[in-house]
Amino acid sequence: MKAIDEIIYEALKADEQLTTATNGRVMSTCIEVPPTDADNTPLPYIIVTDDGFQNQDTTKDYLWEGVEDSVQASIEISAESPKEVKRIADLCRKAVTDYILEMANQGKDIPYLANLSGNGVAWDWTKPCYYTTIKYNCTINVDNYEQDDEE
Repeated sequence: MKAIDEIIYEALKADEQLTTATNGRVMSTCIEVPPTDADNTPLPYIIVTDDGFQNQDTTKDYLWEGVEDSVQASIEISAESPKEVKRIADLCRKAVTDYILEMANQGKDIPYLANLSGNGVAWDWTKPCYYTTIKYNCTINVDNYEQDDEE
């Protein structure tokens, strides 16, 4: 199984409504801007981030690491109005759910969604834009991580 942030990123990139709503501005990890340049990425845009993991408790059968990781990933949504942020957030949630269900229908291993949360809409005067973050917390069997030979 791929990492949660990769699954979410692929889900968002595959959704036609989202790519249309953002003019294809769905990024993984960050918007690459040199430190000497101003970040003037047009709105709206989405950034998917890997927010780390925590290994679950060990048991008497596993003396070092437990067999499951609790992994986190987030979707940051920035737009020109609170209404647009909320609309895109709803599209994101639907795209991820549809993608995970399709993975399951194809017989692929899927992450177990332990918790889904979101921040309220806030204002960032430095961009300027409205934004929110959707946070996914999933459980994955450590043995199911897909190894990427390209790295």
